[in-house]
Amino acid sequence: RFVGEAAMRALPAEVPAFWRAPKARIDVGELSREPDRSKGAGRVHDNDRDPGHFLDLSDDGTALGGPRLSALPTTRAEYDTALRAVGQDSWKAGYLPYSIFDRWQVLTKDFAIWRVVVAAEANPNWTEHHAYYAAQRRRREALILIHLGDLAHYVGDGSQPLHASSHFNGWGDYPNPKGYSQAKIHAPFEGEFVTHNLDLARVQAQMTPLAVCDCPIEQEATAYLGVTSGQVEPLYELVRAGGLRDGDQRMIAFAAARLAAGASEVRNLIVQAWRVSPTFVVGWRPVSVGDVVSGKVEPYKALRVVE
Repeated sequence: RFVGEAAMRALPAEVPAFWRAPKARIDVGELSREPDRSKGAGRVHDNDRDPGHFLDLSDDGTALGGPRLSALPTTRAEYDTALRAVGQDSWKAGYLPYSIFDRWQVLTKDFAIWRVVVAAEANPNWTEHHAYYAAQRRRREALILIHLGDLAHYVGDGSQPLHASSHFNGWGDYPNPKGYSQAKIHAPFEGEFVTHNLDLARVQAQMTPLAVCDCPIEQEATAYLGVTSGQVEPLYELVRAGGLRDGDQRMIAFAAARLAAGASEVRNLIVQAWRVSPTFVVGWRPVSVGDVVSGKVEPYKALRVVE
């Protein structure tokens, strides 16, 4: 919730005003919790989706001896194939990067459709279908909030070092020359400690300035996860030093910085998606966003007719 709401509060004026409204901020904060709230829905749901929340990176920078984070295959199917070649699979290793890629791509398409229906609704030459465009705009705005929450959730997962490491809940059965904790520290860190010691204002105060990458989402998201994975040992050092005690200022600063990194990345990815969305086509047969916005092509048939 901190990540989603802080990201929405930090959106720049270039994005549509309805996303920056107080209600949208609160809605996205709450909706960002949904991918966890749905856990326990059933074995099929949980077995397929739970690994989408993490990536078990080994100390050598690979996903359990398979692909390196810096050189992931394009699709999850290819990623799973590469993992199976070393006796693993994407359910064991986790596929968090692909969750982020997927949610960003859906959001970008949402923004493209929103641009189209808003332009069509406002065009005085297309009044015959005005009610249709208005209804589609309202539905798309509702979907956008849901998809913003999804993106915030998975990017937020990616800010937590234990979601980007094979040492995800205690150091585990690995070489441990520094004597790092074998205790189950995952929930105490991201749950109890954050709840008792942080608030939204602290997270917002540590957010970084807007920095939108003019690069593929795969490059941006894997670089972000690489930074997070570099915080695994610093977290274990803090745990060893007693940082999980309520009120420990060292761990408070660490957790706030990680949450702020997540919120900053969500904001950056939203703006990136908004800026990319004019290049898309929508509907069938597809029409370009630019042609609709310029008034060259009315999108009703492309949006309404299924052939």
